[in-house]
Amino acid sequence: MATAASTGFHLMAKPSGPACNLDCTYCFYLEKEALHDARATRRMSEAVLDAYVRETIAATPADQPVLFAWQGGEPTLLGIAFYERAVALQQAYGAGRAIENSFQTNGTLIDEDWARFLAENRFLVGLSLDGPQEIHDHHRRYRSGAPSHHLVMAALERLQRHGVAFNVLACVDRNSSRQPQTVYRWLKAQGVEYIQFTPVVERLAGPAYRDAGFDLEGPSGGEGGGIAPFAVQPRAWGRFLATVFDEWRRKDVGKVFVMNFEWTLAALVGAPGVVCVHQPTCGRALVVEHDGAVYSCDHFVYPEYRLGNLAETPLAAMVESSRQQAFGTAKRDTLPAQCRACPQLDLCWGGCPKHRFLATRDGEPGLNWLCEGYLHYLDHARPWLETIAALLGEGGNAASVMAMKRPR
Repeated sequence: MATAASTGFHLMAKPSGPACNLDCTYCFYLEKEALHDARATRRMSEAVLDAYVRETIAATPADQPVLFAWQGGEPTLLGIAFYERAVALQQAYGAGRAIENSFQTNGTLIDEDWARFLAENRFLVGLSLDGPQEIHDHHRRYRSGAPSHHLVMAALERLQRHGVAFNVLACVDRNSSRQPQTVYRWLKAQGVEYIQFTPVVERLAGPAYRDAGFDLEGPSGGEGGGIAPFAVQPRAWGRFLATVFDEWRRKDVGKVFVMNFEWTLAALVGAPGVVCVHQPTCGRALVVEHDGAVYSCDHFVYPEYRLGNLAETPLAAMVESSRQQAFGTAKRDTLPAQCRACPQLDLCWGGCPKHRFLATRDGEPGLNWLCEGYLHYLDHARPWLETIAALLGEGGNAASVMAMKRPR
């Protein structure tokens, strides 16, 4: 009998591997082609799909919903029939259990049939949309150089018209970080109610990773070739969040949900739902590639973080393995003294380990590239979010914070 993991986990599937129809300048996953045979098809086989569905259901604790997350690359490349088969397997193996599907897409292939399928099967869709055309198309183009914004906007309209539950994932790079109000106001004008801002942080590869076929530095590398030219600067990231927060706090509380702010609020009140980036430890968000290989994290898909393969090792055993446990606790155990003494530690916890490649002012390694930005945002937003938490705790309306001149 299959064994369940001790607590909840999240296994993101890459059913098309790193294959994508776009060639986004800042993408960190396209280069994962270096891990695979160039002659092989980037398509999850029936056997791997069966194992992914069966093992995920078996490994999920019985008192929790079973979560399936489909990402890429670009997952729509596999076609609707692939996901119809996935849903059928979920029903067959699920035996009545609560099952949830999420689907991250660049939107360029979402036609009427796709929108209808996603709506009928209640997929939660994450649509990659960085803002208005001049911002979105700055990086998100085809290999030919052709833009993608108009196709994503068509997808947005179809998702809205078909009643698909969706949120927008907007990457914040060096260019867009200078235009927080433009991005936020434009997304609101399109009727977007759920937004997640993701900072783009990458380094150019040093010799070791270049020799392995990568253009970007991996988490096990040293200084590498320096910060990538498209990466967001720390202070700019903090100013972006703080500026958007001010507008949201004055006008949009209860109407627009910015996940970055929701995570901070959840951390303040001890509620679930805080993203792994801002939890004390990590290691419960793994990834399975199209060939069945399981890795410690979406941002750690490198040979040294490969845990095994679904065809060979039970999923629960990989989730609970000593290697994965050590990976998760290392985030806390390697936190530098400067972070442990920070007044915002309880809301930040050092950020993503992949981005902890700076030295502290005392020369200790492990400081997050975005530290200055997180500190700026949290110093700015915390008093207001504490006020919202107090209002909610008193049974009040969080939206009343919009009329306040200063936090309580």
